[in-house]
Order: sequence, then structure tokens, then C-alpha cells
Amino acid sequence: MIMKNVFSTGLRWLWLTLIVIIIDFTSKQWIINNTILHKSQSLIPFLNLFYTKNYGAAFSFLAYQNGWQRWLFAGIAVIIVTILFIKMYYTPVNNTLINIAYALLCGGALGNLFDRVYHGYVIDFIDFYISIYWHFATFNIADFSICLGGVLIILQNFLITKKEKNK
Repeated sequence: MIMKNVFSTGLRWLWLTLIVIIIDFTSKQWIINNTILHKSQSLIPFLNLFYTKNYGAAFSFLAYQNGWQRWLFAGIAVIIVTILFIKMYYTPVNNTLINIAYALLCGGALGNLFDRVYHGYVIDFIDFYISIYWHFATFNIADFSICLGGVLIILQNFLITKKEKNK
């Protein structure tokens, strides 16, 4: 089997994964060093910094279990990142939107994976809210990257569907 030139594959976009990991790690370290756990600090009228520890997954799913969920979510992240790296290897480098999506997903998954393995929980700190009545789940840069990657995959699928209909 002949190996492809990595720079002709979607793996060329791994620089974006690295950027997400660096920004995520740096922002979490800043939060740990400069804020107080569970104390809200207003930034702008709809955004607070609120340092919290999430022992579960999205929306604190399974957060109140006895610790087994840490390794379940870590294992899931490893599997997903492995699959995405393989998909990136088989995706042409010029398929920009999908490669960016995969890179963002990998960066976010690896950022949160580091937290789970090193700390035993994920550090969250972004508190988006509307008025005093509705607060979105507290999240972090890795979570944002994962969501943005998911949106780009959906957008890519709509673009492909639209192109196929126009043929």
C-alpha cells in the first residue's frame, strides 16, 4: 500500500486543531489562575465568566455518577478523534469546509480530553445568558469549537445537497 503525501490530504489542516488546543488550554489556565470557582464575573450584559468544573458531558450529562463517566467520555473522545483523523487522511486537502469542520471537532475533543485525563473534569467558564431568566449551559472554547465544527458539517451537507439538485 502506497502512503499518500500527508500535505495533499485533510491532515494538512491539523494546524487548526493545534490552534484550538492552544487557545482552549491557555484560556482554561487563565481562568484557573485569575478567577474564583463558582463566582460569576460580568463581562458584557449577556456574558459572564463563571469558572466551574463539569464532571459529565454536555449539559452536565452523567456529572453526578461516581467517576466511571470520566473514562467513558475520554474513550469516546479518543475513538471520535481517531475516526476524524482517518477521515481527514482520506479527504482531499482542497475540501476546505469539511476539513475545517473535522479540525475544529478534533481540537475541541482533544482540549476536553486533556481536562478529563489530567483534572478528572472539564473546566467550563463561558456563561451566556438573556436577562435574568435564561442561562445557557456553561461552556468553554473546546465546546464552542465542537459546536462550530458540527454546524460546518451540516452546512457542508446542505451545500452538497444543493449542488446535486442543481445538476
